[in-house]
Amino acid sequence: MFSTKNKRGYSPGAAEEQYFEAVDTSSTPVIRADAASLMRVSRQLESIAKRQGPRIAFKARGTILLLNLFDIVAVQAEGNYVSLQYQPHHYLVHESLSSMADKLKPYGFIRIHRSVVVNISAVEEIQPLATGESRLRVRGGKEYLVTRTYKHNLRDLAQLWIGTERLCT
Repeated sequence: MFSTKNKRGYSPGAAEEQYFEAVDTSSTPVIRADAASLMRVSRQLESIAKRQGPRIAFKARGTILLLNLFDIVAVQAEGNYVSLQYQPHHYLVHESLSSMADKLKPYGFIRIHRSVVVNISAVEEIQPLATGESRLRVRGGKEYLVTRTYKHNLRDLAQLWIGTERLCT
């Protein structure tokens, strides 16, 4: 590796007389990695990122469970309970849907029906229906109905909407 210097100091591109000086690169570390090592490190980083994400704690079957909020797809009302739709299981928690919706809103959950709250990061598709309602598909393939009352909440699903202004009105 070479650097250019003139008599007055560093001056790349100067028109004055220049000479080249060798730069020692032996102290610069060279890292070699194969694809398998990179994949292993990538999986470890994903695992660490998931562990450090926000979590929810609740009592179920005599134990306290801790779940990553990212992995909860939806919360659905079932009488005096709510069902946390956690891939691949669901858990019943004795709490109102309104209370859960308020607690989960800062973490990216929106209400789409009087009995359903969904994780916006789990939404994969929205299909407008002729009735003014919409069908929403989440990660895992489950579909939910978005009623007209809660349709305005769909704006929170994306930071940028292109050519779909009428969907959220």
